[in-house]
Amino acid sequence: MGAQDGPTLIASVQRAFRLLEAVGAHENGAPAKQLARETGLPLATAYHLLRTLTHDGYVRKLADGGFVLGDKVQALNTRGREQALLSRVRPTLAALRDGLAAATYLTFYEEGEIRVAEIVDGPRAPRVDLWVGFEDAGHATALGKSVLRELDEESRNDYLARHHLADLTPRTITSTTELLRQIDSAPLAPAVTDLEEYALGTVCVAVPVYCGEMLGSLGVSLPADRLARLAEARERLIPTADRVTRSLSLTI
Repeated sequence: MGAQDGPTLIASVQRAFRLLEAVGAHENGAPAKQLARETGLPLATAYHLLRTLTHDGYVRKLADGGFVLGDKVQALNTRGREQALLSRVRPTLAALRDGLAAATYLTFYEEGEIRVAEIVDGPRAPRVDLWVGFEDAGHATALGKSVLRELDEESRNDYLARHHLADLTPRTITSTTELLRQIDSAPLAPAVTDLEEYALGTVCVAVPVYCGEMLGSLGVSLPADRLARLAEARERLIPTADRVTRSLSLTI
């Protein structure tokens, strides 16, 4: 039975893809009969696949009976572009990791949240244990504080109003006034640091990057006993961030 299932499943996938391609060729939608004719599928098969694709969000049925591509396809397309962009800067991030023997992180400020886009680590450069999501720890990470430092006052206040400054370690800054004072007077500016504020035993430094107009941050994490190397890390981060910004902004 298993031997018979393989070809059947593959053929079904092929038919579904052919149908999606046909749907995508009609900006204003096309009815099932036309799609069946264009793909060479039996009408019953086309109806069955269209119902399945509609149910799963890959196709949307219009009021006039036509079919257009659904939100799932658009989301896949967006993720594909993001993956292509990140693939262009991954070698640069890996070079930074290898040069400092430190895990490297790239974040972006999207829809009001600070989100990790990429982490490049390795046996000699393990990542910090992300025990609290960056969305809830912007105040305690160098990456998050770098973004907050670059935001305009309105956007910064909006972020802080929506996020509780949780006490993650004994070193975490939980006062908004003190956090803003530290961000605005960072001695390594434009770099900012996290001195065991997110995780005990780990220090971080980060600088801003951009993808077009989208703000982000590039940073590295080091064991706390390598604190003295933060200044060296900053000197490597700044030109690397410039290269990352150029790579991302020239390809969008």
